[in-house]
Amino acid sequence: MSAAGNALLAEPWKELWNNDLSLTDKIIAPDFVAHAAPITGSGGDTVHGREGLKGWISGIHTILRDLSFEYTVGPITTDDYLVVRWLAEATYAGGFPGAPDDAVGNAVRFTGTDTLLVRDGMLAEYWANADSLLFVQQLGVRELP
Repeated sequence: MSAAGNALLAEPWKELWNNDLSLTDKIIAPDFVAHAAPITGSGGDTVHGREGLKGWISGIHTILRDLSFEYTVGPITTDDYLVVRWLAEATYAGGFPGAPDDAVGNAVRFTGTDTLLVRDGMLAEYWANADSLLFVQQLGVRELP
């Protein structure tokens, strides 16, 4: 695809993360792979396939009520890549390992950068880079399990 064509994937990617999971089959390649450093060390560093991505997004929305993303930079595109810088805001709903019970209800705000490989008009690979330290500080996490 062209850089301009890849830029058209930015908005549905953001809406997918804003919990419109119906977009998954439209923009995510069946063999999709996501790479993200686990915060707690409780899972692997990759997510595979459309269902894996939907499960990851759903899980994040369970912990972070009213989670919403907006772009602050981009989209920046080439013929192969899409890059965006985002800001996320939500209310913590509980369930994050190491977070104290009194963190429930806290507003959280953090940023990140997504780098995505585009293949045949679909998002095929994803490298996530989020400010996890800022996120856990806002929850009052003192030690990760």
